[in-house]
Parts: sequence; C-alpha cells; structure tokens
Amino acid sequence: MSHDATRDVPVAGAGVSETGGQRPVPFRGGGFVHRPLGPVAPLVFLAILAVWELGSRSGFISSIALPAPSEAFGALIDLFQTGMLWKHLGASLYRLIVGWTLGSLLGIAVGLFIGLFSLARAGLLPLVSALFPVPKIALLPLFIIWFGIGEGSKVATILFGTFFPTVIATYGGVDNVDRNLIRMGQSFGMSWLSIVRKIIVPGAMPAILSGFRISASIAIVLLVAAEMIGAEFGVGAYILMAGALFALDQLIAGVALLSVIGLIIAWLIGKLEKRLLSWRT
Repeated sequence: MSHDATRDVPVAGAGVSETGGQRPVPFRGGGFVHRPLGPVAPLVFLAILAVWELGSRSGFISSIALPAPSEAFGALIDLFQTGMLWKHLGASLYRLIVGWTLGSLLGIAVGLFIGLFSLARAGLLPLVSALFPVPKIALLPLFIIWFGIGEGSKVATILFGTFFPTVIATYGGVDNVDRNLIRMGQSFGMSWLSIVRKIIVPGAMPAILSGFRISASIAIVLLVAAEMIGAEFGVGAYILMAGALFALDQLIAGVALLSVIGLIIAWLIGKLEKRLLSWRT
C-alpha cells in the first residue's frame, strides 16, 4: 500500500518567477493520504493464477498435489449447473450473517459498558480476558448438547467467537478517545448521553470497525469448522466431502468461495468505514 507523504504542489504565490533568491516550496500537508491504485490488486491476482496455470500445464506443479485453476473453475461451473452452489452458499451465509451480527452487536454493547462504567470493567473485563484465549471450536460439542445438532449450535459457535474480539476492540477504542475532547464537552455543559453519542462513540469507531475485520475473519474460520461437524449443506461441508473423496478441484473451488466471501465482507466494511469515518479526511 502506498501513501503520499508529500505532494509537489506549490503553495500560493510559489508559481511566480524566482526573485530575490526565492524558490517554490513543495506542499507538505498531504497527511499520508491514501492513493487508490485500483488495477494493482486484480493484476497481481491474475499474475498468480497465470503462473499457477502454466506450472500445472507444464507439469512443474503436480496435478495430484495441486490442481490447475481451470480445473477448480470447472468444479465451480458444475456446482452452479447442478444448483448445489446456492444451497451451500445460502446455508453458510445464513449462519455467518446471523452469528456475526449477533456477536458484533452484543460485543459492542458489552465493550461500551466496560469502557464507560467502572463496575462493568471490574466485573466483566477479567471474565473476557479469561475466556477470549479459549479455542471456540473446542466448545462446539458443548453447544451441540445445549442447542442441538442443527443451526443453533453453529450460530452459537460463530456468535461466541466474534463476541470477544469485538468487546476488546470496542473498549480499547473507548479508552483511546482523547480525554481533552470529553473535558471540552463537559465544560460546554453537554449531557453524559450527548458526550457518549457525539464524542466517545465516533472516536471509538475506527477501533470498532477494525474489530469488525478481525471478527469477520474469525467468523469464517469458525463457520467452516462448525459445518464440518454434522452439516449437510454449507461451504465447510462441501470442502469436507471433497477432501474425503480426494476431489482436490472441488476442494480448491470451496476454498475459492470462502475467499470471495471474505473479499465481499472486507469491501462492505471498507464502504462502511468511508461512510462513518468521513470526518477524518
């Protein structure tokens, strides 16, 4: 990722001819503004696919160990033609959206309580610190006992896994809000609720959205793991079936579907960042 640390834009009056030893002064207020380079990512991706395809066709990459991208694309076409693509994607997206949304909303609420109230910090923060390192997939058998083998256990696994990183990102963002801004609001007679709504929440939003990116990745990992246990449909179940049959082209196709889901989620969060963090520009 490239940033413009400086831009050679002359200041006002710098375009006149040099007189008295004066010379144009470059503009130094770029503020590390991101310069969009749209074609770079697709070109890098296509280059990797081209090298991979050429390696497979030339025999340098064994098709037994790693099938060519064209074979994986053919598996995707077959999945689409049979109508199974939408069944697997629909089941996975339902579990992912419900689990991640509920986990994120609960995580933001608890994170705000920890960041704003001393009693909540004293009581809940040690609990969050103790449970966060626990591998959430290890609790899946417990969730199956509680919620059954159906959708409940899978959604609960994703919810539990996304809850904790969102809590930590939220209360960390609240702690990093500039206290001078809060004191300024208090000096102007703003109510406690107004300070939270207009100063603390916007100030913590960059950290919360960063937590969304992390929790979304964790949610996809937990989704696949949960679907590999007792799921008939879903991308994870499809990958498990392909692995059991040694159908590596189908396995790569399933991994590609997960990558596309991850890219779409990252794009949506990026759009949300542009909308909610426009005040930073």
